[in-house]
Amino acid sequence: MLVQAEESLKQAIENVIKAGTTFDIEQLEKVYHEDLRVFMVGQNGLNGILDKQSVKSMFQAKKDIGDPPLNDWADFNHIEANGDSGHVIVTRKVNLTGVEQRFIFNIDLVKHGEGWLVTREIVVAQPEG
Repeated sequence: MLVQAEESLKQAIENVIKAGTTFDIEQLEKVYHEDLRVFMVGQNGLNGILDKQSVKSMFQAKKDIGDPPLNDWADFNHIEANGDSGHVIVTRKVNLTGVEQRFIFNIDLVKHGEGWLVTREIVVAQPEG
């Protein structure tokens, strides 16, 4: 049962990655919890905290200006399910600001029906090299 839960967590994050990299706002609405909080941490500390609407607006802006889809590369470092809560750590290479950067995503999820919703992401920018 635990392996099945962890597999569904991985699938949930793959769905989030697909929605984000293709700017699929409708799908982002479905995978993000209403109380979503995204903490962006850069080389100089905390850069900002986004809510669900801010995240959707960021991807909508990229869609509106015709940006190409983002890199969907992902390396899953840790997946853990514990009842109705889940935790995933995934390394990604993403171009959010005009330059592709390496990020570590520390993601908390809650079980919702048959699937999972993202409640919190801590996104840490990593130096290349």
